[in-house]
Amino acid sequence: MKFAYRFSNLLGTVYRCGNLNFTRDGNSVISPVGNRVTVFDLKNNKSDTLPLATRYNIKCVGLSPDGRLAIIVDEGGDALLASLVCRAVLHRFHFKGAVHSVSFSPDGRKFVVTKGNLAQMYHAPGRKREFNAFVLDKTYFGPYDETTCIDWTDDSRCFAVGSKDMSTWVFGAERWDNLIYYALGGHKDAIVGCFFESSSLDLYTLSQDGALCVWQCDTPPEGLRLKAPAGWKADLLQREDGDEDEDEDEDGAERETAVHGKAVPAAEGQRGKAKYSRVAKYFFNKEGDFNHLTAAAYHKKVHLLVTGFASGIFHLHELPEFNLIHSLSVSDQRVSSIAINGSGDWIAFGCSGLGQLLVWEWQSESFVLRQQGRFNSAVSLAYSPDGQYIATGGDDSKVKVWNTLSGFCFVTFTEHSSGVTGVTFTTTGYVIVTSSMDGTVRAFDLHRYRNFRTFTSPRPTQFSCVAVDSSGDIVSAGAQDSFEIFIWSMQTGRLLDVLSGHEGPISGVCFNPMKSVLASASWDRTVRLWDMADSWRTTETLALTSVALAVTFRPDGAELAVATLNSQITFWDPENAVQTGSIEGRHDLKTGRKELDKITAKHSAKGKAFTTLCYSADGESILAGGMSKFVCIYHVKEQILRKKFEISCNLSLDAMEEFLNRRKMTEFGNLALIDQDAMEEGGVTIPLPGVKKGDVSSRHFKPEIRVTSLRFSPTGRCWAATTTEGLLVYSLDARMLFDPFELDTSVTPAQIRAALCQRDFTRAILMAFRLNERKLLQEALESVPWDEIEVISSSLPDLYVEKVLEFLASSFEESRHLEFYLIWTQKLLMVHGQKLKSRVGTLLPAVQFLQKSIQRHWDDVSKLCDWNRYNMQYALAVSKQRGLKRPSEPPGSEEEADASEDDDNSLHLLRRGPGDGDGPLA
Repeated sequence: MKFAYRFSNLLGTVYRCGNLNFTRDGNSVISPVGNRVTVFDLKNNKSDTLPLATRYNIKCVGLSPDGRLAIIVDEGGDALLASLVCRAVLHRFHFKGAVHSVSFSPDGRKFVVTKGNLAQMYHAPGRKREFNAFVLDKTYFGPYDETTCIDWTDDSRCFAVGSKDMSTWVFGAERWDNLIYYALGGHKDAIVGCFFESSSLDLYTLSQDGALCVWQCDTPPEGLRLKAPAGWKADLLQREDGDEDEDEDEDGAERETAVHGKAVPAAEGQRGKAKYSRVAKYFFNKEGDFNHLTAAAYHKKVHLLVTGFASGIFHLHELPEFNLIHSLSVSDQRVSSIAINGSGDWIAFGCSGLGQLLVWEWQSESFVLRQQGRFNSAVSLAYSPDGQYIATGGDDSKVKVWNTLSGFCFVTFTEHSSGVTGVTFTTTGYVIVTSSMDGTVRAFDLHRYRNFRTFTSPRPTQFSCVAVDSSGDIVSAGAQDSFEIFIWSMQTGRLLDVLSGHEGPISGVCFNPMKSVLASASWDRTVRLWDMADSWRTTETLALTSVALAVTFRPDGAELAVATLNSQITFWDPENAVQTGSIEGRHDLKTGRKELDKITAKHSAKGKAFTTLCYSADGESILAGGMSKFVCIYHVKEQILRKKFEISCNLSLDAMEEFLNRRKMTEFGNLALIDQDAMEEGGVTIPLPGVKKGDVSSRHFKPEIRVTSLRFSPTGRCWAATTTEGLLVYSLDARMLFDPFELDTSVTPAQIRAALCQRDFTRAILMAFRLNERKLLQEALESVPWDEIEVISSSLPDLYVEKVLEFLASSFEESRHLEFYLIWTQKLLMVHGQKLKSRVGTLLPAVQFLQKSIQRHWDDVSKLCDWNRYNMQYALAVSKQRGLKRPSEPPGSEEEADASEDDDNSLHLLRRGPGDGDGPLA
């Protein structure tokens, strides 16, 4: 259970491709990110990635009207029926072809899937358990080209399908007598969106060339009548009607057109077919030949039409008058998807070119959410000492800082002009130091969000790694082209020394946490140890058998781990310069075969290795990752593999499969070599020789799966990895695991509650920790009176103190009993403080987890106190100003009344607090 890490969240990527959806309450956005789905809670300012994944990138997501179910379809036609309540996959289905869109009917009984040039209607899965949740009802034919969009009427009687053949087809969900299907033309380009008017069959259609057609139907939805059945169905219905007529009393009331789904003859005046007529055609203002309309959404209640274009501009129009409300530019990339929430206040935009997700409140013209993923993959990451923040640097020359609790990026530094190669925090946690290929090392302040130090070298050079010592005063960076190590002072910013001796590019530098010793790894097959306190001289040189790719110290500084190009991890004693062990990781990497490789995966694995290493908080295990889809955790002392994690199963990435798909092989070669779809979205082309991140031209490429950086959280509860997919976070979810401790048959919930009734609190707490159920633990601890906490704390055995501290740290994140748990923490540390000093190594993760939780509450309370203090000063200043202005005014005058009114407003601001009424701006 110690390494039962599970996928927790995906950061660094907020939108990839597919359609956006709002939840039923309109407070959350559901965004497809690669082969996963992320839910952004805009009210609580949190993001959460569902623990499910498809085999390819997600193409479309259909949300049920009640918001409980979602149908997720990937590019290969595989569908997942997922429950958004329990966050689990309920059913899997294959549509046998590429699906363009999926949409539920408003009543939730049916859903339509557009596939190729046809539309298929399925019975929607119910709440009861079914053997097959996807039952095909009807297949509709009509369009000659691929279908693009779907929209339903409010009563679920009809739906419209748009196509690339410039036509829109209206189909009946039932076999209506006067409307079986209807084809609408009038456009000169592919249909992007089709929308029904509220409680009507009137239709709006939009094409890619920026044309809007308004269609009016002469038949209301209530005028649709079922077609009379023929053959054996008619005979069966006549028998049922005859049996019903014998039981029913005769009356003179006229029959309705359709009763209980059975069709009857209609009046002569109602036999006409439904007809559509175009009443208006509007054109959007085009800016250039390539400004095509790419996405559209319509809100039927407020009659709001939102359209997005290839230039990044979006328009808001009021229909049916086509009045322009607003026009704004999101970015210079195409708008891929648009969604409007239920109230019509918030509009979500997705731009696949930049990986950008925006939520805009159009009435106040303000952003509710504005997040952008990395254009290129992140290559380095670092945890803050308290575990609250993660800093990442990437090839897009940006440094982003993420909040681990909310999952949002709250600051982006853009001072670097080239790719960022290294990121690290100082021991205080308020300074980030980064190295870049632009020849600078920069220090950023997280208090004022500014670049306050810039370290440079005498000659221009490219820095490949960076490290800061435990005191935070010395900054070190390794050069890629000059083979030197540069040392600066953080206080003055001056260059202290240049360390020479390596004969190859520097691949990693790392400071000993306990001593002033710097370790540097190089391509010259050596690791050098430099003494910072003794004139920067080389104390030891460790000879390796291959090129060194990564180096790291154990948290206590007594061991050094080095990853080499021959897929080995070697362990060294830095004091005696003796190798203490090695791990062969070639078989654990299991690298896949690229789509254009001429050799097998077994032979291509010879050139792969681990490129990043990180020790666990207790130093017993090491985390390793590299040019593979697997991340391995090894036991250092036993040198065995403890667990292996597959970071992705997305086959849209390269080097995922061990064997090639023979269906792609033809007599002329691999189909991946064909460049016919290069200009289309998602096309695959052959990259230039030696280019690993794709061609810099407009051609698309298939990114290769890899892990560029790994870090354990200081709390030991989670670890993060920067990969091709984004920033993945794996954590220990204790609520989903049953992990008992020294359990025997006498420990039951009834025995625990009986001990609490007898006020035997120590025995109840010990039994609760043996059973290890969170609710029982909470009940046992909160039953202790606050004045008896010190006595109970002193009676707890030392073995249980660590578990109590871990429980208190996790309770701080969700409990409202802040003072009660603070008293528990204080008494435990005061009573057992001296005994815990001998177990610092094992208790370090628990103490850091506790520090993180308390620090977060301290930050929140300090902000609230500052807000109240400034409001009090404002209220006092206003009242003093009013008193000095009119000293001779009699009491009860108009000025005094105004002053009291201002004071009331100030006090109202004081009561409201700093966070009330503000949206979750990210």
